[in-house]
Formats: sequence, structure tokens, C-alpha cells
Amino acid sequence: MRKIVLMSSVSLDGFIEGPNREIDWHRVDAELHQHFNDLVRGYGALLSGRVTHQLMAAYWPTADKNPQSSPEEVEFARIWRNMPKVVFSRTLKHAEWHTTVVREVVPEEIRALKAQPGGDIALSGADLAAEFLRHDLVDQIRLYVHPVLIGRGKPLFAESDALTDLRLIETRRFGNGVVLLHYERDRTTGTAGATDATETTGTADTAGTDDA
Repeated sequence: MRKIVLMSSVSLDGFIEGPNREIDWHRVDAELHQHFNDLVRGYGALLSGRVTHQLMAAYWPTADKNPQSSPEEVEFARIWRNMPKVVFSRTLKHAEWHTTVVREVVPEEIRALKAQPGGDIALSGADLAAEFLRHDLVDQIRLYVHPVLIGRGKPLFAESDALTDLRLIETRRFGNGVVLLHYERDRTTGTAGATDATETTGTADTAGTDDA
């Protein structure tokens, strides 16, 4: 069965973006970008919220036509365009570039998606990640820790009453100082990641289906 892999760049103090959605502190050089290209190319689908999807869709569909784009950016644009994508949103009516719009996180539907053939499935966005974690749907976490403290902003992980056990399976240090911490869900301890195993859909007041 395919795995759901939460994948995110974070500052050393745990933020994915600054208070005004700044990500200019990301240190993505040719080595790291090529790593992302090689990794994403092997995925079977990309899952994101509306904000994350629209940010990607505003740039990557035509990035390979930009003469200022690096070879790594040109390559990623072509990977992203053709990759099946699912965007979770209650407000988005339509999306292009092999994108399906889904209104709610329904665990049974996610498990059915995992059971389909193909590569693992990448998940991005803090609010959507919180919803997936609440339903214990995340199998692996790939954190790319950038060597910077930004002080405040949006954290990757929301506050939760649940204990989620993880096992470190890989680390890697890139030349620019970014460090990969790769974890998998440890289900041998008997603790549950979801706060309520009886819930089957996202609640109406959850922002995870629209935000980053």
C-alpha cells in the first residue's frame, strides 16, 4: 500500500513561513532543488490545501518557459505539470493541471487512494497536515530544516492532545546547511495519532481544507 508522506521545509524554530507568509528564508540551491526533483518525480500524487496549490499554480505551469529559470526549475515545472494533484478546498470551484478538487478529508477515501497502484503520495500544508494527523493518516514525515531562526510565523504542527510516536529512518545534511529528518509512523507502541477514531470527515470549522 502506498504511503502518505508529509513533506515540508521548516525553520530551526519550527515555522513553515513568516507572519506575512514569507518564505524568502528558504535556502534552496541546485543540490537541494535536484533532490526535490528526484523525490517528487517518484510520487504518485500531490495533496495540498487551496493556498499552497494556488501558490504553486501561479508559478510552476510556465516556469520552464522563463529564460531566467535554472535547469532544476525547468525540470521541476515539467514534473509538477504532469503530476496528479488533489487540492482540498471548500471554496475552489475548478483547478487545472491534472488537479482534482475535494471538499473534505474523508479517511475512507484517503485509504482507498493509498490502496491504488503507484508511488507514494506527498502531503503539504500545515492545516491539511493537522487534519491528516488527527485521523492518523500520515505514514512518514520528511522535514527539511533550514539553518535559520525566523522568530514567529506559522508553525508546521498545530497544538494537539494526541501523542504520535515516530521512528527516525534517515538523515541527510546538504551542502547549504539544510538537514533532512525523515521519520516514519511507529504504530508498535499502541498509541493512536487521531484524537477521535470515530470521526470520519473533517469538521466544518476546520481550516485544513483551504489553508496552506
